[in-house]
Amino acid sequence: MNTKIKFNRWLSAGGLIFFLLLGWEASAQWVNQPYLFPSPSQIFIKMIDLHHVLFFVHLPATLSVMLIGLFCSMILGVALALCMNKFKTLEQAIYPILIVSQTIPIIALAPVFVLWFGYSIWSKVLVTILITFFPITVNTFDGLKSTSKEQLEWFKTAGASKRAILTKLYIPSALPSFFSGMKVAITLSVIGAAIGEWLGANAGLGYFSRRMMTQFDGAGVFAPIVWLSILGLIGFLLITLLEYYLLKWRHIK
Repeated sequence: MNTKIKFNRWLSAGGLIFFLLLGWEASAQWVNQPYLFPSPSQIFIKMIDLHHVLFFVHLPATLSVMLIGLFCSMILGVALALCMNKFKTLEQAIYPILIVSQTIPIIALAPVFVLWFGYSIWSKVLVTILITFFPITVNTFDGLKSTSKEQLEWFKTAGASKRAILTKLYIPSALPSFFSGMKVAITLSVIGAAIGEWLGANAGLGYFSRRMMTQFDGAGVFAPIVWLSILGLIGFLLITLLEYYLLKWRHIK
């Protein structure tokens, strides 16, 4: 029954996407201004024409920014969440700063990073870190805080070491929230990489999209954007599969 519900859900989503693309195609053909409003078929043809330069040159550059930024965010976010959970004073000092940091428009800071680091990969990585750091930190911290007090008392009564309490209680309790943060962060990493490349880069899907815009190539602008969406979708599915594998107990009924 559950499998049938999931199939119907995917079928409904696929049908909606199909009709949206069909409407887009018809509207683009009616407008007939491909440099402003390209159709899905024109974008697909452009992706085929540019597959070599997009897939083998610009996609690896964007993927590198995403993975490095996401890895740094994961390490820093989990470490900070553990420290805030351990030290109440640190939580009271850092948590408001985390909230305030999300009110600053990253696109306004990106040019500053380019000024500091030039067109190197690190200016784009820093933008990605700033965007992805928050959901990982906050979700992991919330997961740690949701640890059962009764189980914690039982561990202490049983004489468990601090390391055992961390690895056997806190981390398993925080894993579902951590993966929720990672699923948000991996989609945001696409945005962070694209913003960084749009404002200053020599390679990458965001850079290529901006270059096509200066040439008034509407399909060329959309082609790398489609690849960015594909990267985000693949990343989300990989995190979901990893979550399912590591948290199988949540799916046992």
